[in-house]
Amino acid sequence: MAYADFVTAMMALFLVLWLASQDEKIKEAVQRSFTNPFSSLTKESVGIIPTRIPRPGRKTNRATSIPPPPSNWPCCDTSTKTAQGAANGRRTGEATDRQVGAHPEGLRISIFDRSRRPIFKAQSAEFTPYGDWVMSTLAWQISRYASFAVELEGHTESGHPPVRADYGDWEISSDRASAARRKLLEHGVAAGQIRRVAGYGDTVPMPEAKPEDESNRRITVMLKLRSAKNSSA
Repeated sequence: MAYADFVTAMMALFLVLWLASQDEKIKEAVQRSFTNPFSSLTKESVGIIPTRIPRPGRKTNRATSIPPPPSNWPCCDTSTKTAQGAANGRRTGEATDRQVGAHPEGLRISIFDRSRRPIFKAQSAEFTPYGDWVMSTLAWQISRYASFAVELEGHTESGHPPVRADYGDWEISSDRASAARRKLLEHGVAAGQIRRVAGYGDTVPMPEAKPEDESNRRITVMLKLRSAKNSSA
C-alpha cells in the first residue's frame, strides 16, 4: 500500500512539474479544462473541433474564454490542489512519509524520516535503502526539468541527546541536507540547479506539531522556477 501511495505521489509531482514548465498557451488550456471539463478546448470552440460558433443561449458573437492563470508560480490553483491532494496520499489523521504543497516561491516537498519507515539510519546522515530509493526517484523527476532551482533543508525534532559533544542537531541536519544534495546529483540533477543547502536543527518545527514530534525530522526540497537569465547560465 505504501509503495502504491508513493508511486501516486511521484506521478502527481511529475504532472505539477510538467505543468509549471509549459508555456502560457498550454497552461491556459489546462486551466480551462480543470475549471469546466465540458467546455471548449480552444477559445473559439464549443467542442473538440475549432469553430467560432457562439455557445448556445449566448447573445454575443464573441467567443467566451476564461482569463489565463497568473504567470507566476504555481501555474494554476486548481491543478496544484488536485496534485497536492493526490501526492499527500492520506486521510485525515493518517501519517504520511511525504508532503507536497504549493509555496509562494515554488513547490515544497517534505520527506519525513519516520521511525516506522526511516530514510536515514538512526542519528546519522547515511540513507537507508528506502531513503536511497525515495531520493533517487525524486531526483529522476527533478532532472527532467532544468528550469527549476533546488533548495535543500534538513530539520530535526528536539529532545535528542547529541551524538557527541561537538555533533548535535545543527550538524546532523546540515549533514543530512548535504547527503540529499549528493544523492540528487548522483541521480541526474545538474549541479547548477542546486542553489542552497542548509541545516536548521530543531528550530523550524512543522506547523501545529510539538517540537519533539518525529514529523519534524525531515528533508525539505524546495523547487523554484529560475529566471530566463539564470536558466541559461
